[in-house]
Amino acid sequence: MTTRLATAPLPDTTEAPQPAAPAFHTATADRRGAGWLAPGFAVAATLAACGGGGGGGDSPAPSPGSPPPPPPAPPPSATEASRFLAQATLGASKADITALQASSFSAWIEGQFNAPASQGHVDWLVANGYNVEANRNNITGMDNTIWRKLIGSNDPLRQRVVLALSEICVASVLGINAAWRQFAVGNYLDILEANAFGNYRTLLQQISTSPAMGYYLTFRGNAKANAGTGSQPDENYARELMQLFTLGLLQLNPDGTPKLTGGATAETYGPADVSGLARVFTGWDLDTSGFTSPFPSDVMVRPMAQVASRHEPGTKTFLGTTIAANTNGADSLRLALDAIFAHPNLPPFVARQMIQRLVTSNPSPAYVARAAAAFTNNGSGVRGDMKALLRAILLDSEARDMGNVNVASFGKLREPVVRFLNWARAFGATSTSNTYTVGDLSDPASRLGQSPMRSPSVFNFFRPGYVPPTSALATQGLAAPELQIATESSVAGYVNFMQRTVNNGIGDVKATYPQLLALVNDSAALLAELNLVLAANQLSAATLSALKTALDTIAVANDTGKNNRVYAAVLLVLAAPEYIAQK
Repeated sequence: MTTRLATAPLPDTTEAPQPAAPAFHTATADRRGAGWLAPGFAVAATLAACGGGGGGGDSPAPSPGSPPPPPPAPPPSATEASRFLAQATLGASKADITALQASSFSAWIEGQFNAPASQGHVDWLVANGYNVEANRNNITGMDNTIWRKLIGSNDPLRQRVVLALSEICVASVLGINAAWRQFAVGNYLDILEANAFGNYRTLLQQISTSPAMGYYLTFRGNAKANAGTGSQPDENYARELMQLFTLGLLQLNPDGTPKLTGGATAETYGPADVSGLARVFTGWDLDTSGFTSPFPSDVMVRPMAQVASRHEPGTKTFLGTTIAANTNGADSLRLALDAIFAHPNLPPFVARQMIQRLVTSNPSPAYVARAAAAFTNNGSGVRGDMKALLRAILLDSEARDMGNVNVASFGKLREPVVRFLNWARAFGATSTSNTYTVGDLSDPASRLGQSPMRSPSVFNFFRPGYVPPTSALATQGLAAPELQIATESSVAGYVNFMQRTVNNGIGDVKATYPQLLALVNDSAALLAELNLVLAANQLSAATLSALKTALDTIAVANDTGKNNRVYAAVLLVLAAPEYIAQK
């Protein structure tokens, strides 16, 4: 049976209040063969970290006649605060950890939701003169504004979510073959930032009309079918919108595991659904109204507009939904996104990937269910509330339980760009010119093998369901997404790059180490500081002992020796497996 949709406006993000529904565990299969994987994530090199209690929630006021509420949770310990900030930010300083200890996790999150955003990417590019004719056909300024935000902004949770969303709803500059690519990317990142604490339905609407996505997934200029030539609408965006941005390949149970019928999984959609949805994405093109060619950079900032003569006028059927014939392009898009947004796979699919980006590569079905339930209904009948999702992910018992530090199957690898940002934000790295001349860090042999908004494909730098073949992880059925970009070249390249960067900075971005220099004569105290700030005290006693032995070979009789000991200590912690595996 299909549901026929009229063209009257429908609400985008609200539904009648209802009990929080059981949520879903995402299917992470994609066309390259990775399927849903059981919970857990074993990292053999990761050893136990220090433990403690939960941290810092407020107790509700008692109702008349009810028993007294439990006492409020104690404030977080330094270890708990550092571990929380490792999940919720792209890097934290000792001052950030200390400040959180005087607050609570929930209060910190609310403060981040209320923190003002710094200057937008497009506005910064314009203000700094990057919209000149010489930059029409290059990407000058793009990396600068990306690093400016990720390193220097005062809204670290928002930036962590922006990076996560950029790796879920991928639009890479490598596939945007247009003039003013830096403005297309800047506008796309501004959309992600504007919706990081907003609603996922609004995010879908805005990325679906962004020039960056229109170029990247090739539906800009997409035209209706032509019976004379046999041409059909481009299906690229329709397919990836369902597969990668919203639903996944497999139908899911309420706990997120794949639905099984007779022991077999069922696909979420088929070729006919892709073809039907592709008809929605016809007639969309750049909004050039008021401009004459050659068009200015402003064109890449405007939402795409409809060209009615190119839009498919017939019915559009997909996912059990039919959009009536002669529905205009804007209404067709709205109705299509409403149908996708209402699909039961959406909450678990988004929830699981966000958990993977922030907390653990293999969350339990129960964890995914709780997070997806908050995404399904924020308590006020609103579906798709990113704030509710983030609260659920970061405050969940599975994320906050210090006992999970000792569970080999819990945690995630810090991707290379996150390790670099951990260094930058921990030690106050700044750009002397405010231009953040870090550049492209994609080269695995000499840099990080990863650079934001430069994914090699729509499948991101690594797939959420990636399992290293012929590994212990594969034997246990565990995913390790970030290991997909770990090679002999990238491992060595990372250490060499960070050695240069820790010592001298990169471009005009440099860190300072006054707190570490104050501890330089006591290598054990120096390592203890770094263990807390960078690794949430997850480096083992054996590792710390080995690092201390190495540091003690560096004499500190003069300033050069003192600096060298600090540089070596920072690098050794950044290279330690127990740091790279975030627990």
